[in-house]
Amino acid sequence: MNEIDELKEELKQAQLAYQMAAQMSQFKAGFLARTSHELRSPLSGMIGLHQLILADLCESPEEQKEFIAQAYKSALKLLKLIDEIVAVSKTEYGSNRLNPESLQLAEIFTEIDRLTHLQAANRNLKLAIVTPDPQIVVYADRSRLIQLIFNIIDSGISLMKTGTIELSISQVTSSRVTFEIDLECPIALWQEQETIEPNFEGKDLGEIRQFLQEISLSANMKLLLSKTLLETMGGSLEILDCTHQNDGQPLTRIVLSCKKNQDNN
Repeated sequence: MNEIDELKEELKQAQLAYQMAAQMSQFKAGFLARTSHELRSPLSGMIGLHQLILADLCESPEEQKEFIAQAYKSALKLLKLIDEIVAVSKTEYGSNRLNPESLQLAEIFTEIDRLTHLQAANRNLKLAIVTPDPQIVVYADRSRLIQLIFNIIDSGISLMKTGTIELSISQVTSSRVTFEIDLECPIALWQEQETIEPNFEGKDLGEIRQFLQEISLSANMKLLLSKTLLETMGGSLEILDCTHQNDGQPLTRIVLSCKKNQDNN
């Protein structure tokens, strides 16, 4: 290779490095924006509770004490949400080490069924988990894989009022295993929603408790975290609107792909 060819190769590598850095920078900015958006509502809730207390709007010392207790619970929930986001971020950037290993997907599906079937039954939803052949193996971190699949199904259970959630294998190749989560709900439910600033003025304690109980990461954020976790293990995640395949009834399909062998890129 002559000097000109070497310079061309160096230029090509520099361009690739720049593109990767730009994509990473864009992802970081988007991730930060979504995280800020996600934490705004519970933080505003805490501020609202303290404003009620400071404005002496409580009807009795007992109610004031209850508001303080609710604000404390809200703070703990907010801390938990932050911990979830930080844990995924650390995993993505290598601070939290993954422990990938060969896993029987049938065992993973069985564990997902154990973690979610009661929640689905309590919401009168049908949960169909099609157990794959025990010989189908993926290469991933067990706890992280279970976590990301659970987060998606748990979000579906929270979003849906009726219908079926189905987890099944769709394709197995020499290098990858693809499985799908079908949820009978509109894809719009998984998209980013506008943050509503809570206003506790005029609300009774029961309504305030209800708001605090519902503080959690949105389905959109959980999907982003699941996608990030899967990509750190060499996999991929895609969300599709498959209503046209379901006789016009809403159907959201989340397609997940995992490495089958340690050496796959």
